[in-house]
Amino acid sequence: MASNDIQFHKIWVEQCEAAETIRDQSGLQNALDYLIGEKLFTFVHAAETTPEFAAELPNFVAAIRAMFTTQEICSYLDDLERSKFLSPPDADEDTSPDEDELDDVLPDKPILGAQELLRFARIKEMLQAGV
Repeated sequence: MASNDIQFHKIWVEQCEAAETIRDQSGLQNALDYLIGEKLFTFVHAAETTPEFAAELPNFVAAIRAMFTTQEICSYLDDLERSKFLSPPDADEDTSPDEDELDDVLPDKPILGAQELLRFARIKEMLQAGV
């Protein structure tokens, strides 16, 4: 491989450095949102089809575990699970939803939603391994 080849599967190193800057400038929550909620999800998705990303995934996870405390990671994942994956749709208890309201609540592409939920479960398992 030539020295000027871009190694996209190593991008996690720069993303971890960026997360440190974000934590210093914008706080812990923003750093966790950036690194776990955005970049790790994207990396795991890429790792599902690209062997180079799959090979780097344990290193990325180890770097995240070194950057944040176990409590910070667990709290973030619990909040993400409650707010994104397990939050019930907002509904008025006195009325049953009509068809238009159901369209707003149900995902347009349920398979993509299921894949994202499975990705979350995998990420949670990797980040909390041994906890």
